[in-house]
Amino acid sequence: MVTTPGSMRSVLLLAYYFPPLGGGGVQRSLAFTRHLPEFGYRPVVITGPAAHAVDWGPVDATLTDGLPASLEVLRVAGPEPPRSGGWGGRAQRLLRRKDAFGSWWIEGAIEAARERAGGFDVVCASMSPFETAEAAARIARDAEKPWIADLRDPWALDDWRVFPTALHRRLELQTMRRVLSTASAVVMNTPEATEELLSNAPELRDKPVLTITNGFDARDFEAALPPRDPAVFRIVHAGHVHTSRDARSSRIARRVLGGAAPGLDTQTRSHLYLVDASQQLLERRPDLRGRLRIELVGPLSDADRLELPAFAVSHGYLSHRETIERLRTADLLFLPMHNLAVGLRARIVPGKAYEYLAAGAPILGAVPSGDARELLEAVGNADICAPDDAAAMSHAIEHRADDWIASTPPPPPDPVLVGRFERRRLTSDLARVLDLVLGGAAGADGVRAPETTEVAR
Repeated sequence: MVTTPGSMRSVLLLAYYFPPLGGGGVQRSLAFTRHLPEFGYRPVVITGPAAHAVDWGPVDATLTDGLPASLEVLRVAGPEPPRSGGWGGRAQRLLRRKDAFGSWWIEGAIEAARERAGGFDVVCASMSPFETAEAAARIARDAEKPWIADLRDPWALDDWRVFPTALHRRLELQTMRRVLSTASAVVMNTPEATEELLSNAPELRDKPVLTITNGFDARDFEAALPPRDPAVFRIVHAGHVHTSRDARSSRIARRVLGGAAPGLDTQTRSHLYLVDASQQLLERRPDLRGRLRIELVGPLSDADRLELPAFAVSHGYLSHRETIERLRTADLLFLPMHNLAVGLRARIVPGKAYEYLAAGAPILGAVPSGDARELLEAVGNADICAPDDAAAMSHAIEHRADDWIASTPPPPPDPVLVGRFERRRLTSDLARVLDLVLGGAAGADGVRAPETTEVAR
């Protein structure tokens, strides 16, 4: 689609996670700002000051290189208050009171929108943090414009989140329903999350509720690769890990009070079971000693780093460009998730899963039932097991390592399936949502019906 500057509509995008912050929460909004102008929409971003690393957002200055030169970025003034922690934070969560960060972000975003003289046609809110929804709703109400909720995580329906009690989860769901009811459209990022939202908030069925998954940017995978080390079988994991185990009293309290999903185990979203599986393999196959290496790309505590075995190495946080290079040169990519009780389906797919697919290397998915498992089953180059099944992981690694020794090339992922998750294509889906809300394609007659986006009504 070809548009002229005068025919473009303006999208006010609220995205707390935005360059120079890095991490998984940044990539979706960054891609939208790159590609939306191709579909007739000019983004204007409201974000935080990004003066330093924040929770889930390490600094990655290299990502600013990918920002369009014409992009207008409005930053909420600092200093940015930290999220409440300790006993004070627990008290606020128990009483369901907004912390200093939430108030700062909401009021700052509203003020930034108010001071923009150029106006806008629609507001789009990228979440989390979920206070962004309140800010977007108020900005849209004051400007008499529509707003779209883009949930990177399913808010109160997220089986990863732990609430003080089941009552707190129900109250948060009520808040979620109330705020989303003011949106003109809602975008979830997995089909499972979309279905759960419509099941728990049936009043939203009278408006567009759609699925636009996370994805990958094709140009990130076009650079020439450095040579692989032919002497080492490299298993790579990228992203945050969660190695702390709750005390038994905490687990009992969570189960009794109902604040967590049944069977939730966050420790499986780490390298610990992978290390155990590799140790089992090396005991069974001593010929692989010195030839197998685990590489962890992402933040790791000093204690976890000290406990790594000799065959594992931590690179710490690397730039997105360097991380993609590690993925593309891996012999096996490890994708762990949290565990849930048998019969429950996870409502998220880790954002890195799509970049794993684009990298082309075989994947070892230690995932529960849900969209992530079904995606890996469909792609054609993944071994899949339960998140805590170290024995199954060990045999999967052995199988891939034997193929590597025999110089047997691994099967490629299904290119048609992988292509569905390219960011430009996903941005075209968002543009169609904007068309639906605004009543016609920017710079064209009529409304473009969603094609790759899954629409639930």
